[in-house]
Amino acid sequence: MISLSISNNVAEVVLDAPHKLNSLDEQALAELSQAYDDAAAAASRGDVRALLLRGEGRAFCAGRDIQGVNPENDDAATYLSGLVEPLLKKMSTFPAPTFAAAHGACLGVGLGLLLATDVVYVAENAKFGSPFAKLGATLDSGGHWYFTERLGMHRTLDLIYTAELISGTEAVAQGLFSRAMPADELLETTRAIVAKVARGATGAFTASKELVAHIRDQRLGLWEAMAEENTEQARLCKTDDYAEGFRAFQEKREPQFGG
Repeated sequence: MISLSISNNVAEVVLDAPHKLNSLDEQALAELSQAYDDAAAAASRGDVRALLLRGEGRAFCAGRDIQGVNPENDDAATYLSGLVEPLLKKMSTFPAPTFAAAHGACLGVGLGLLLATDVVYVAENAKFGSPFAKLGATLDSGGHWYFTERLGMHRTLDLIYTAELISGTEAVAQGLFSRAMPADELLETTRAIVAKVARGATGAFTASKELVAHIRDQRLGLWEAMAEENTEQARLCKTDDYAEGFRAFQEKREPQFGG
C-alpha cells in the first residue's frame, strides 16, 4: 500500500493502492507514518535531503477508505484525531524539504497530506474541493482552515455547500498550491526539482521551513519575522554550507553543499 525508496539523497514515498484511488484506511495511515519515520531517520544520518510524496494510478488520494465502514458505529474522531492529525503534524515537521506531485482526485485526507507538505505541484486536471455534502459529513484534515485562509469565507462555503470541485489550474490560480502543469509532465518535472533541492543547502532550507511555519502560526509582523531571520542567519553563518556557498560565489562556480 505504502512504499518508500531512497536514492541520491531523495526519499520517495508512494501511495500504491490504485484500485481504490489510494484511499487510506487505518493500516495505510500507519504504514505512511512509518515511512515518514524511516525517511526521517535516514535524514538524521544525512542520507535524505529532500522527500517526494506521490500516488500511483488515476488519483493522488481520494481520501478516507470508507469501504466496509458502518456509519452507525463509525468512530470518525479516533480516525481523525488519533491517526490523521498526528500523521499530518509529523509530515509538516519533516527535517528536510518536502514536495508532493498531485494528480486526479485529491480529497479529504488526501488534501490534508498536501497541506502538510512544503511544496505542492499539481496536474492541471487534478481535482480539489469538499465532496462531503454528499455524505452528510464535513471537510476535515485542516481543509476548513486552509481554504478560508487562501480563498476567504464566501468561496470556502460555496465549495462546501455545493460539493463542486476545482481543477489544478484553478487551484494554483487561486493561491492554493505552487505550480500546475500537464499531467504527463508532472512526475518527471517534480522529480527533477526535488533532485536539485536535495543537492542544496539543506540546513538553510530547513531554517526557512521553520521560519515560514512560525510566521504562519504565530502571525508574526514584519519586524518580528526579520528578527527571527537575523537569528537564523547568525546561526547558519557558522556552518560549512555557508562557507562553501560564499567561496563558490566568489570563485564563480557551482557550490557543493554537504547538507
